[in-house]
Amino acid sequence: MNGLVELVNPLQGTDSVPTFSNGATLPLITRPFAMTSWSLQTAEDRWFFHPHARQLQGVRATRQPSVWIGDYGHFVIMPQVGALLPTARERSSVYRIHESIIRPHYMNVFLGRYETRLELTATARCGFMRLTFPGTSAPRRIILDTFAGDSQIRVLSNGHSASIAGHTRANSGGAPDNFACYFVVELDCPIRLEESGLFHQEKVFEKQTSGKGERLGAYVSLDLKGDAPALVRIGTSFVSIEQARLNLEREICGRSFEQARDEAAGDWDSMLGRVSIDALEESHRQTFYSCMYRALLFPRMPYEIQADGKEFHYSPYDGRIHSGVICTDNGFWDTHRTVYPLLSIIAPEELGRILDGWVNAYSEGGWFPNWASPGERGVMIGSHIDAVIADAVVKDVRGFDWQKAYEGLWKHATQVAPGESGRAVLDDYLRTGYVPADRINASVSRSLDYAYGDFCIGQIAKRLNRTDDHEAMTERAKNYRNLFDSSVGFMRGRNANGSWVEPFDEFEWGGPYVEGGAWQCSWAVPHDPGGLIELMGGSESFVRKLDRMLALPPRFHTGAYGCELHEMTEMASADFGQYAHSNQPVHHVLYLYALAGRPDRTQYWTRRVLQELYGQGVDGFPGDEDNGEMASWYILSALGFYPLCPGIPSYVLGSPLFRSVELLFPSGKRFLIEAKDAASDKPYVKQILLNGRILNRTSILHEGIVSGGSLEFVMKD
Repeated sequence: MNGLVELVNPLQGTDSVPTFSNGATLPLITRPFAMTSWSLQTAEDRWFFHPHARQLQGVRATRQPSVWIGDYGHFVIMPQVGALLPTARERSSVYRIHESIIRPHYMNVFLGRYETRLELTATARCGFMRLTFPGTSAPRRIILDTFAGDSQIRVLSNGHSASIAGHTRANSGGAPDNFACYFVVELDCPIRLEESGLFHQEKVFEKQTSGKGERLGAYVSLDLKGDAPALVRIGTSFVSIEQARLNLEREICGRSFEQARDEAAGDWDSMLGRVSIDALEESHRQTFYSCMYRALLFPRMPYEIQADGKEFHYSPYDGRIHSGVICTDNGFWDTHRTVYPLLSIIAPEELGRILDGWVNAYSEGGWFPNWASPGERGVMIGSHIDAVIADAVVKDVRGFDWQKAYEGLWKHATQVAPGESGRAVLDDYLRTGYVPADRINASVSRSLDYAYGDFCIGQIAKRLNRTDDHEAMTERAKNYRNLFDSSVGFMRGRNANGSWVEPFDEFEWGGPYVEGGAWQCSWAVPHDPGGLIELMGGSESFVRKLDRMLALPPRFHTGAYGCELHEMTEMASADFGQYAHSNQPVHHVLYLYALAGRPDRTQYWTRRVLQELYGQGVDGFPGDEDNGEMASWYILSALGFYPLCPGIPSYVLGSPLFRSVELLFPSGKRFLIEAKDAASDKPYVKQILLNGRILNRTSILHEGIVSGGSLEFVMKD
């Protein structure tokens, strides 16, 4: 099979450690937006896969959206030959990753210690393994291992086939007490029940075929003939064992391994094929489609389908079963910038269903989540789903309840929320027009985020003909001005009494800022770049400040963080001054050049970022990839435009990386992007034509893209 899926490298960005991130990604075998994914496990902690590890502990059923968030409902399956060694450290086997096949739809690894080939493919909720053991008289078995948390397991056999069924409550937070991942593992061969049993870490319970307790695992001895492969079908559910079995029957049973694998490949090719590129270099094609794979992984949609065909789901917000779809595993602080705008172009129907899932999450939890995995995790700041929903509404994305969504956004913009929901210290923000630095940390970043969120809510109000709401939120969106200190030229922390936080250090991170300092966080006014340019002294002064940002040494002071964060290290290791592309706050900054009258600077610097900071390898990202955000920045910028302000249906034009791109929309319409006289060393644009007519502006409307047509960039040296 030679589809686009073969260009994807799921190992992209996996070579990361806590002190330096090249993506902090996982090699996931899965389907787009799937409930359950599958990954190699080389360690038991949150950093459970590393590409340079030489021992494999098994294949993990995983939902981990970020190493910093952790996993939930996870368990591991591992084949074994010979002596029973149940724990991860004992059972691990040497494998050669460079001789393995790892694609979005298919994994093929050889376990040297056990002379066993492990193949795996996936559906939205299930996994399908084919295990080819050596022809030997030594015991051949399957091990299923769980993680910290209550578990229950039962092994059943009918003489011709067998199954392992149970649940695990393993999770890293964000779930009520009744949360569980239910699983059913079906084996197509008989087992030796007398050689099977349960275990808890090193303690083995021989011949015990059912039990419950903390971190319970199972081992099953297979009764295989010769070297015939064993087929292992794995169903998962958040509802029940019966539903896990139904998911398995619907998605895998009746299919051969090859059929399931080819269906998975076709699913990926269908999504990847919505963008067809003619690249200057083959490596660019590989990087592009690897990034597209990343952009289509999250958010997850963990809904399930009942026997009568109706969609339903377990809610991590109230612990109940509800009809319809739901979404999870997403941090809006990151993804609002690029992931959702990208989906509005290439997957508007899927985006509508995703937003329907988020509206259901609001209905069940009472508040929109800020970081969900599987329920609210209360990390990062702001209420950036404001931008996600506003961007969809102004682009006329359908499939979700606009009025219900607006109700939830208005609620967290006007009511103080309990716990980690909504906006922190909202009462202070409403009273003073900013978040006071002596009341809470990250005051500048929170204030700017709230002002932008207010703008976005105002845009929805306008579309819904709520004139008073629109006017009120438009006025509140100007609150960013309350934190600009012209004496230092930056957004600055301010106390409740109006005084500035002293002393001011332009290179100090933390305190009033999040994951950055004044240089990284002062630009967060995407909804009013003209107003920001005016505050900073006009276009010429603004351009000089951007130039200085990129020319300065990558100096930083650890400030309130007290230690060197990996984001600081990553900024210092790149050659882009104070422009820390390793983290999200600056991702729109290079496009501000164009709005200040210097599109050539946008073209030069974005091309450098594309070519120098991204790749298809294990070091393929310049920092945490974060649920598709970093990958989506690459995709959009490589196409030649960028959503400077989600919530406004337009894109700032940049410098396309490819000779040509064809966007294929579900409507059947096409949009062709061409770069005439394109070359890797020619970032500059002489002229832009939209549908054959000269475009004398620095942006293009969303409707101008999705309605079909052509965009031609005439490049120059």
